[in-house]
Amino acid sequence: MAGLAAFVEENEPRILGYTVHFTEDGTEMSVLHFHEDEDSLMFHLDVAGPKFPPIAPFIRMKSIEIFGDPSEELLARSRAKAELLGSGTVIVRGLHAGFARPTRG
Repeated sequence: MAGLAAFVEENEPRILGYTVHFTEDGTEMSVLHFHEDEDSLMFHLDVAGPKFPPIAPFIRMKSIEIFGDPSEELLARSRAKAELLGSGTVIVRGLHAGFARPTRG
């Protein structure tokens, strides 16, 4: 996963953040990535997508969560990724309220 994170950092200049987290016992992993817009996420699927099949035997993905209002194309591509890596479950969480500030510095 460290190699994938480094690859994403080097090859995806529009991604705002990409982090990998493990539970204390190392049995569960969460990957968070932050995109300014849907085009950035679609680009991620194009660029990093070929890296997913080799890691598929080592992952049992529970779900992909998308925060926002994804297009049907993005939903279909996310479901395909989730099926490749595990359960196929995609959860969409629409924005109710709030804001985001760009990083400073």
